[in-house]
Amino acid sequence: MISVGLIGATGYTGKYLIKFLHKHNLVEKISVYANRNAGKYLYDLFPEFEGIVENKKVLDAAELSEELDVYFFALPHGESVKYVPDLIQRNKKVIDLGGDFRLDDKELYPVWYGFEHSSPELLSQKTYGLADIHNSTGSQSNLVANPGCYPTSSLLALIPLVSEFYDSIGNVGIVSYSGTSGAGRKAKEELLLSEMDGNVKAYNVNKHRHKPEIEQELKKYGFKSNLAFTAHLLPVSRGIYTTVTVHMEQTFHEREIKEVFEKKYSDSKFVRLRNQPPELKWVVNTNFCDINVSANENTVVITSAIDNLVKGAAGQAVQNMNKLFGWDETLSLLN
Repeated sequence: MISVGLIGATGYTGKYLIKFLHKHNLVEKISVYANRNAGKYLYDLFPEFEGIVENKKVLDAAELSEELDVYFFALPHGESVKYVPDLIQRNKKVIDLGGDFRLDDKELYPVWYGFEHSSPELLSQKTYGLADIHNSTGSQSNLVANPGCYPTSSLLALIPLVSEFYDSIGNVGIVSYSGTSGAGRKAKEELLLSEMDGNVKAYNVNKHRHKPEIEQELKKYGFKSNLAFTAHLLPVSRGIYTTVTVHMEQTFHEREIKEVFEKKYSDSKFVRLRNQPPELKWVVNTNFCDINVSANENTVVITSAIDNLVKGAAGQAVQNMNKLFGWDETLSLLN
């Protein structure tokens, strides 16, 4: 049995971490921390928890206990790096759901995240926690960088193809759509119902910080082609739908490509290969990633769907925790 600390526990991601960890039969203690909401009680922040979880007082992150076994950070970018180095030095396990440790190159942080990284030595020590690709349990690294939601959807769709056919890929275009909860719980005028209802729009075109994360991981599998990534907002609260178009430099039979995906995910508990393009409603409120692969001459189209708050955040983080301790990775994640 272990004890867990949730830092930044009062946002959407924190809410789902609490839900998953509360029903985890190997977690005996959960301490919740926050900055702005410190001193409040969970029922005040999440009334739906009444009668389900204990009405814990939210503790001040500035007084973080160092006596717990594993720590989940769900803080704004640039904040978790203030706490993590000391915990790692104390041999604690840390899963960061923000972007502070996802990139390998410290020089990219001022460009994409707007801060100078204060602990660059940890960037090479961390495990990039794309849980359904990195299947080994009991990771040697105590620091897990939980992938971004867009990269999770995109990389699960692309890595099998890239790892097998990287020499034959001409260029890749990724178009992803997200529900508005991906922007967090803080009120923003552009995300009001009256602004988003019946509306779809692209944002951060050619400057989205998840593009270098996607490219970084694909290069580890031999990727050397051009990649375009464009994110959009959908008028729904949650879910990510990704369409990847890959132009190959030669023709492959669809069966040949599908066999690569089937082999890659044959043992995966949470990637489901579909015979038709997936729908968001199939994956919302689950830790599944549903993928469909289609090929016609030299064009491959891969569609994937995930829940941005679960597979793209809290669910994958708990899956990574299970793997860190060598447990069944489905614990608390399958009903």
